[in-house]
Amino acid sequence: MIKYTGLFGRYMFAHIVFENLGVPSASARQLLSDLGRRLTDISGESCEISYLFQRCSVLVQRFHAVLLHDSLPDRDCTDY
Repeated sequence: MIKYTGLFGRYMFAHIVFENLGVPSASARQLLSDLGRRLTDISGESCEISYLFQRCSVLVQRFHAVLLHDSLPDRDCTDY
């Protein structure tokens, strides 16, 4: 946050942290809740906040799948 103090006049800086087996950081919860409320005001859909949190959860799962896939050794299909 200190690194970006000069940008606060023009930009909003918010770090979003999700733990693998934990809860999102306080700043992530606040940002997603505010964004969800704004989306709810525009769309009229009352579940926008939970949809945002679900999307973030899916993104974390997809990222873990990519990491798992990339950690597996490459196999040549001609070895069978």
